[in-house]
Amino acid sequence: MSIGLLGFQSTIASAISLKGIGVHSGTEVTLNFLPAEADSGIVFHRLHENGSVTELKAVSSQVGNTDLCTVLGVQADRSIATIEHVMAAIYALGIDNLVIEVDGAEMPIMDGSSEPFIDAINQVGIRNLRAKRRYIRVIKPVRIEAGASWAEFRPHHGTRFEVEIDFDSPLIGRQGWQGELTAESFTTELSRARTFGFMRDVEKLWAAGFALGSSLENSVVISDDDTVINMEGLRYADEFGRHKTLDAVGDLALAGAQFIGCYRSYRGGHKLNSNALKALLNDPTAYEIVEAPRRETNARAREFVAVNEPGFAPWAAEV
Repeated sequence: MSIGLLGFQSTIASAISLKGIGVHSGTEVTLNFLPAEADSGIVFHRLHENGSVTELKAVSSQVGNTDLCTVLGVQADRSIATIEHVMAAIYALGIDNLVIEVDGAEMPIMDGSSEPFIDAINQVGIRNLRAKRRYIRVIKPVRIEAGASWAEFRPHHGTRFEVEIDFDSPLIGRQGWQGELTAESFTTELSRARTFGFMRDVEKLWAAGFALGSSLENSVVISDDDTVINMEGLRYADEFGRHKTLDAVGDLALAGAQFIGCYRSYRGGHKLNSNALKALLNDPTAYEIVEAPRRETNARAREFVAVNEPGFAPWAAEV
């Protein structure tokens, strides 16, 4: 069954606590997932040392920098970085409402994939709520281009990703992932794909004060002679393309609602994903808000009913 077709909102069954290293700061970060009520959405709470809290909704309008990762918030002392791996797990499992507490400026990188978050959520389970879930259904193509890169949304009866990368590296080359996104397909085919980088770039980032927590335990590192440095090798033969798909899932989760449609991209990244999502949401003729019909209609799972609520905008947030 495609994700988001159950028709009702959900949250986690009980609280979760994780610890890990921030990939850029190199310092330990504590992360808490807390259940939330219906219509709360996904909300991040950055906990400061003085006891104050910065609240950031996980929506497109709150996205700041997208150069090295996806960041919520604009001010450095009131933002949260590297949210894409967490958001991908949340989105793929169909969780609509959640409070995410973090006591630092970035999410823990864990092993560089979404698998630790998937495992943690599956251990406590997901609880359905009584409120109906609304979806963003793509009804006409929306496309953006940036040099040789492009991304587009197209109408589709499920939730599908077609992501392709093209690197000037014999090890990576042209590869990607195509398929219907379900909790099962994400867990088995995408969640374990790790972030990656070239050793020459990592050294530059270290010199600039970034990637201080990056290591072979949380990243696939490619040497100057185009080989994988990690002793265990790759988890998938095409792990690079799968990880870029994982990133795209996390970036598009900032729509603030599950979407029904196909997302396609070529040579994309966080910035392209973010700009494509904004292009879709900025065109009210390109999508409609729908919800699953009542059970007594005996409608098929893929039939949805348009919701006549022009003010409904899950991706919007007060600034």
